[in-house]
Amino acid sequence: MKAWDWGGFFEYLVNPYLLQGAFVTLGLTVAAIAGGLVVGCLLSLLRLSSHKWMVAIAKGYIWIFRGTPLLVQLIIIYTGLPQLGIKFSVLESALLGLVLNEAAYLAEIIRGGILGVSAGQSSAARALGLNSAQTMMYVVLPQAIRIIIPALGNSINGLLKTTSITSVISMEELLRKTQILIQEKFLVLELFAVAALYYLLLTSVWDIIQRRIEARYGRAYKSISVNEGH
Repeated sequence: MKAWDWGGFFEYLVNPYLLQGAFVTLGLTVAAIAGGLVVGCLLSLLRLSSHKWMVAIAKGYIWIFRGTPLLVQLIIIYTGLPQLGIKFSVLESALLGLVLNEAAYLAEIIRGGILGVSAGQSSAARALGLNSAQTMMYVVLPQAIRIIIPALGNSINGLLKTTSITSVISMEELLRKTQILIQEKFLVLELFAVAALYYLLLTSVWDIIQRRIEARYGRAYKSISVNEGH
């Protein structure tokens, strides 16, 4: 019995079925980040609110979704909620679980970025006649983005790999399609190696994109700082 089948490895390295799974993984990541950012922004604003009940709601949400495994959350959404009459498809369950989980982490990233902006910036904006919403939109957030981008980029990198957990509810992303092929072809090590290379490619491409975004935004911010200094 062969320990390694090079022919099988190269055959599935460019297999359309696995490529489709990689695109599903990419789609899940994009959708989860987009939804997570929307919910995360709302949560971060609640955390920074002067109303205690709003802060309590946001803290409770973050505590629950950061304190329990995504795997458990997905199983509850997909197999638990139907017992209460709430049923989602596999895709809906996967997206809902990823978005709700990611939002808890992004909320803290966004809040940290906002708190990283000097309080004097807000005071100066109010002195110029800007209200709270305008101060947040035009003064605080543009500066907070510089702090948020690196952590957000790391979250996207992690999410590309975390989507593999959705395979437990039969979401046919990259890992699930790999498992299906293994059951048919019995090339366990070869197919898992191919899947690992796909994940490595996805995260490496994103790493390049992230570095360029950080460099570009960093140059723009430095230019603004220099001009303000003059």
